[in-house]
Amino acid sequence: MTIAPVPVDEAVPGPRPGAVTDEQLLALYREMMRVRAFEDEVIDAFAKGLIPGSTHPCIGAEAIKAGALAALRPDDLVFATYRGHGEVLIKGVDPVGTMAELMGRATGICKGKGGSMHLSEPSVGLMSTNAIVAGHIPMAGGAALSCQFRGTGQVVLCFFGDGASCEGEFFEAMNMAMLWNVPLVFICENNGVAISVPTAKSQATPDIADRARGFGMPAAIVDGNDVLSVRAAVSEGVARAREGGGPSFVECKTVRWERHSAFSAGGSDPLEQRLAWQRVDPIPRFRKSLLAWGIATGERLDAVDEEIRAVMRDVRAEAERAPLPGPESVYEDVYAP
Repeated sequence: MTIAPVPVDEAVPGPRPGAVTDEQLLALYREMMRVRAFEDEVIDAFAKGLIPGSTHPCIGAEAIKAGALAALRPDDLVFATYRGHGEVLIKGVDPVGTMAELMGRATGICKGKGGSMHLSEPSVGLMSTNAIVAGHIPMAGGAALSCQFRGTGQVVLCFFGDGASCEGEFFEAMNMAMLWNVPLVFICENNGVAISVPTAKSQATPDIADRARGFGMPAAIVDGNDVLSVRAAVSEGVARAREGGGPSFVECKTVRWERHSAFSAGGSDPLEQRLAWQRVDPIPRFRKSLLAWGIATGERLDAVDEEIRAVMRDVRAEAERAPLPGPESVYEDVYAP
């Protein structure tokens, strides 16, 4: 059976999950909304020339970020792609410092030198986002090996896209992770297109999880726009890794926001194709479930939405007031201490 995101108007809330509290369910909704509101501000700021270079929104894939990170302990580690603002925020990185970093400001989490695609805050376990396709996957394997050597009980999550699964280091990292039995969960955000190349034209099998199974790795495929399905699959992998059972693989089927980035690629696609994510938007879909289960009223969720959007407007305003780095900063932090 092929797994794909369910359209919002066709989604039917199932029975309320018994192992998740009302507070946990609402927290998942809030985290998805925090990422959406932040990304909306980022897109608007980019359009106004406030963000140098480009930026890669994760709009439409918030359920993957929120569901996966809900499975972690605070001391667990995360590696993400250049489309990683959601992981950054949910892992606990300061949103003002993150927005300032995107704007190249001196108060950014990397002092304005990383920008949108190179974000890092190890103090909360956000090891890095990475602009090199698949470049962070072996780094995540190395971090997981370190956790194993040191006996910390930590687990590493590594997020990447379908395009990264065609790179050699993807296969090498999976092979070594299995050989060394490291505590690593691979999370593939399969949105069906690598920049402008559909997966059907670049990969011989419809499911990327088949590649993990070829190494003997446990692999699951889920609807990536169903936050609870993502949470359950990743939680299983995290528990296995923490108990010494080694790595696992979760393929999350989703749909990309209309462009590859805010700057390029995708704008010439038919409008119907570019707006496909809206039909399977995970936020209104999960909202339907919360209403059906009686977890919250529409008025309460509307208030949550507006509160979060107001916070993110303030985040952006504070970041815009931050100073740009001075010329002397080019000589600072060139080498690690």
